[in-house]
Amino acid sequence: MKTVKDYIRTIVDFPHEGIMFRDVTTLFADPRGFRMAIDQMLHPYAGMQIDKVVGLEARGFILGGAIAHQLTVGFVPIRKKGKLPGATISEAYTLEYGEAVMEMHDDSIKAGERILVVDDLLATGGTAAAGIKLIERLGGEIVSTSFIIDLPELGGRKVLENMGMDVNVLCEFEGA
Repeated sequence: MKTVKDYIRTIVDFPHEGIMFRDVTTLFADPRGFRMAIDQMLHPYAGMQIDKVVGLEARGFILGGAIAHQLTVGFVPIRKKGKLPGATISEAYTLEYGEAVMEMHDDSIKAGERILVVDDLLATGGTAAAGIKLIERLGGEIVSTSFIIDLPELGGRKVLENMGMDVNVLCEFEGA
């Protein structure tokens, strides 16, 4: 029987030499694989009160939209700087080479709302940590974080757990 991991392809040396890119587009393209991933990402939250799902750019939008639909709750995107119209709040974070900034609308979450954060991949945890900080600045209560893939060698899970986050992943890949 196939697992979610079986639907994910690895592309060697992308986007540059030495990187093993874990490509979830093959998972998304397969109806059974995609359904399996969404169902498994939903499973830990059965019966739990969640008010909104927050998806991290960009593949987190695909997952977050599907999960929000299944939970019958709203969806909120967290995007790269300059992509959202209207008033936003922003959070800078460190990348392997340099810095990036994530933003969300300043009225997208109300204080006390219970939030599920989703994305496809957890690597160093920088993007997710920036998103969590944005949500917390608006008063959102993060119920959990959910990812398809964890790259344990890069330490993202530990970063999020050290922030007090619950972390759920469907599969792990060794190597970066």
